[in-house]
Amino acid sequence: MTESPIFEIFDGLPRQGPGSNECTEKAFNLLSSLPAGSKILDIGCGVGMQTIHLAKICNDCHITATDIYQPFLDKLMENATKEGLDDRITTVRASMDGLPFEAGEFDVIWAEGSIFVIGFEKGLSYWKQFLKEGGYIALTESTWFTEEPSSDVVQFWQDCYPDIKNIPDTEKVITTVGYDLIDSFRLPASAWWEFYDNLEKRVDDIGDIYKGNTEAEEILSFNRREIKLFREHPDEYGYTFFILQKNTDK
Repeated sequence: MTESPIFEIFDGLPRQGPGSNECTEKAFNLLSSLPAGSKILDIGCGVGMQTIHLAKICNDCHITATDIYQPFLDKLMENATKEGLDDRITTVRASMDGLPFEAGEFDVIWAEGSIFVIGFEKGLSYWKQFLKEGGYIALTESTWFTEEPSSDVVQFWQDCYPDIKNIPDTEKVITTVGYDLIDSFRLPASAWWEFYDNLEKRVDDIGDIYKGNTEAEEILSFNRREIKLFREHPDEYGYTFFILQKNTDK
């Protein structure tokens, strides 16, 4: 099966979505009473900037990082080896809706910028089985920051992720599926600017390579639209980092 050009486009980026080491660490510090030797599952890890930072700040954790695109995993392990962290990170090529793990295998599931691929409610429901009782999920999800988004913003999200909700409605899904909400915080706009600066450069650099490739040209055009929109409306939407705990009563 031929891989989508989107993988090659995003392969040249240090991070495949908005985020920062500071946000990763802030979320990790909101987890309490993790047992020694905790096992963390990083789903949709990309090249693993957050994976490596987790390994740095959790000295006795072991992280299993999954992605569907092998070159991302290869790059992750190349970087982990450079940092001397390869003994605490394992990669597994797997789809996030077909994970090859045992029930109750992990203390923490981590998912920065990836759950939208499977859908928020579906992802939370399916992934829960892999958590130990009282285990945590830390993830970012797109949310509205205003009750009255601009019409072009609404149209954009209808085109790419119509499931986007405001924060209270997202929290309702969390509790309905069987988690307790421990905490949440918005990603700062700076986490998006850094990602978009890198993405814009990448799009400009490789545009000529994909001339005549309809699928790739559509992706690149969408990337440009996405970047322009956020520049114009950075306060209307973004990622919220949610820290959840598996509810033992459900």
